[in-house]
Amino acid sequence: METISPSEFLEYWNYAMIIGAIVMAALAVVIYLVHHMRISTLSSYKAKYDYINTHEIGNYKKVFMALGLATVMVINLYGMGALVHMGVWFFVRLFISIAGGTLVAYVAFLVLEYYYPTVLHKKLKKWRYMPRMGKSGNKLRLLGEEEEDVHLDEGMKAEENVFSIDYDVWVDEKTGEVKIEKYPGHLEALKCNSCGFYTMKVVKEEITRQPSKDNPGELIKHFQCYYCKSVRATAYNISTKEVDDYRKATRHVFKKNKNIDLVRVEIHSALAGKKFYEFQNIGQAQKFLDEYDSEKSA
Repeated sequence: METISPSEFLEYWNYAMIIGAIVMAALAVVIYLVHHMRISTLSSYKAKYDYINTHEIGNYKKVFMALGLATVMVINLYGMGALVHMGVWFFVRLFISIAGGTLVAYVAFLVLEYYYPTVLHKKLKKWRYMPRMGKSGNKLRLLGEEEEDVHLDEGMKAEENVFSIDYDVWVDEKTGEVKIEKYPGHLEALKCNSCGFYTMKVVKEEITRQPSKDNPGELIKHFQCYYCKSVRATAYNISTKEVDDYRKATRHVFKKNKNIDLVRVEIHSALAGKKFYEFQNIGQAQKFLDEYDSEKSA
């Protein structure tokens, strides 16, 4: 029985699909490896944080785009031995391949857009709070929000007050070395309580009470999740305290009292708003306050 050879066009088409699929798959691997090699070459944790925060999702989108194109080309090779001339099945296969590649790219887009920010947030948090070493080799201590204001100028404080920039201050308590790192403010996406994704962003801000000499002001921030569309509003205090006020503040110490059945702690934070914590005894509450870090709890 005589074997019918594919047309010259189909031979070139199949050859192009094979080469293209290999090239696209190789490109995806190269982009992924270059991204992680770039991170490994950065010496400081801050540099790693900035690079990951700026480029990781974008680079991963390029990886999946290349894989989507590779999928299109692989599907286009289905039945290449049986298809000998251009006909309706050629265009059916072309349509199915484009649909398959689009599906791969779309699913990857959904993962990177809605699920991966949660993973990325944890990764960025790890690099941000990784212990730092000073020039002298001593371990640096990360100052709390109240302590760090002493080392920030008026412009830096203003940026933190409007949540556009957040500064971390690391101090070598032995040599006095101070290291200030600049991070995006809290206007970046937060975790949505409804869907659990970090897709909650500020859509509106309004000052409901202006701060006075004796009383703090109040700022209402309206959030909306761009994934599940849920909304929430959180009240923030606009503090009128200065650095000296924090220095002079006395630390509250609990006294033992066996008659207390429940201790409820209410914390007002510029980052997390109002939060409530309950404890079975004063000892647990005291330990919690000793170890509490507003940045990490948020």
